[in-house]
Order: sequence, then C-alpha cells, then structure tokens
Amino acid sequence: AYVICPLIEESEKLDVQNAIDLHSMLTHHYQGKCQVGLMHGRLSSQEKEEIMGQFSENKVQILVSTTVVEVGVNVPNATVMVIYDAERFGLSQLHQLRGRVGRGSEQSYCLLIADPKSETGKERMRIMTETNDGFVLSEKDLELRGPGDFFGSKKSGLPEFKVADMVHDYRALETARQDAALLVDSEAFWHNDQYASLRTYLDGTGVFQGEKLD
Repeated sequence: AYVICPLIEESEKLDVQNAIDLHSMLTHHYQGKCQVGLMHGRLSSQEKEEIMGQFSENKVQILVSTTVVEVGVNVPNATVMVIYDAERFGLSQLHQLRGRVGRGSEQSYCLLIADPKSETGKERMRIMTETNDGFVLSEKDLELRGPGDFFGSKKSGLPEFKVADMVHDYRALETARQDAALLVDSEAFWHNDQYASLRTYLDGTGVFQGEKLD
C-alpha cells in the first residue's frame, strides 16, 4: 500500500498529516507484522531507488511517501493508495497518484482522506469519485482553479486571453501551441524578414528566455 502525505515533516502553519510522523506511527503500530518504508524528496536518488526496490519486491509492504511517487513508478503488486488531506491536491495530481495502483491483476483501491472546508474542495472530491478519465479531470481542474498562470503568461509578460476560454477551447489552444512551437523551431522563423516584427515582439515579452535574435 502507498500512503501519501502532503508534507515531509510537521509544519507550524499547516494542520495536515506529514510523512515522517505517520511513518513513525505506522512502524510502531505494525511492528512485527509488516515493514513500513519512508520516501520523500530530501532523499538521494540512490536511497529512493533502494526503497522502491524493496517495495516492488514486497520487502516493504507499506510505503509512506510524499508526491514523489506520482509519476514514473510501476509496482504492479501495489493495490491500495491512501491519500491524506486529499483536498490539498489538484485533480490532475490526485489522478496521477491514483494511477500508481491498479497496474496488476488484483482489485485495487484509492482512499481519499479529506475534510474540505470550501465548496471548491468538496467539488474536487466529488469529481474524483465519479470519473477516471484523465482528460475530463484536467478540464475540471482548470475550471476549478482557473487558468491562472497556466502558460506562464504573467511571468513572461504575454497578455491574458481576450476571447479564448482555457477550459472550453483547450483543444484549439493546444493545437495552436504546437503550431507555434513548430514555427519557432523552423529556420524560416529566425531568418525570414516576414517574421521580423513577430520576433521582436516575442523577444520583448521574454518568452525566448535568453535566446538571442539575429
């Protein structure tokens, strides 16, 4: 089983579960019955690999962790995912975490332990129980959080959308982004006078992040 916590250690500002204290509690509770491992972002890559190896080989039966396990981890024998303070995570992140189980032939479960105080938090938990569709969850995540700085627009100086809607026009915006990337990667964009004004404008916004224009 995975047991996910939002924090590594106790915080004076946030009243949420932390991995170090929960690991200590579970180790004491299950002493002599099963092995409890601990993983978080402060560990070295080698330490993480060793712990994941033990978990994969069933030498560790319960893995207490932060969200470092949300991607790139494949343990088919893991059948339970418990997420503490689930209302503190976005839908996309919860979906990634849920995807760590159910990779084998056994029935798997994802348990969300949450106490949402806001309507947004309650809605997020409701949606998580109703769909496994990653695309739907991504759209709902954007809808609940708002696009905010999704494209880094505030940081780069790009203007906010005047007409497009991040949620409902997502597919069109993604296609436009891919087309723009192809254009910028082309030789013609950097050397054709046709794009001189566009190059100058984009350079002024900082989107090239240090690229020098000819």
